Amino acid sequence: QVRLVESGGGLVQPGGSLRLSCAASGSIESIVNMAWYRQAPGKQRELVALISSIGSTNYGDSVKGRFTISRDNTKNTVYLQMNSLKPEDTSVYYCNCNARLRSAVGIFTYWGQGTQVTVSS
Repeated sequence: QVRLVESGGGLVQPGGSLRLSCAASGSIESIVNMAWYRQAPGKQRELVALISSIGSTNYGDSVKGRFTISRDNTKNTVYLQMNSLKPEDTSVYYCNCNARLRSAVGIFTYWGQGTQVTVSS
């Protein structure tokens, strides 16, 4: 199985920056996509950003130009640099990956436990 551990959340003032990290560990053969989603109270989970194994990226409309996703394949780690944060970015941010395992055939989806980001003055 695969374990995803997120870090870097917290409280930040509007206009500030935060950097989230998510490290994947376990019986991983390779990771296809890595992504960040977020879910605010009473709202559906939404895609924030996604990065493929070759570095192609996709962003949610609300974060384009402010957030940057990157990954270190040698560490099975994905990052989310969040700049110009707004109160509406307040949410629980979840790491996600699609991975091939050494012990099974197919591609499996895994989620982290989430990290809280609060943007408030």
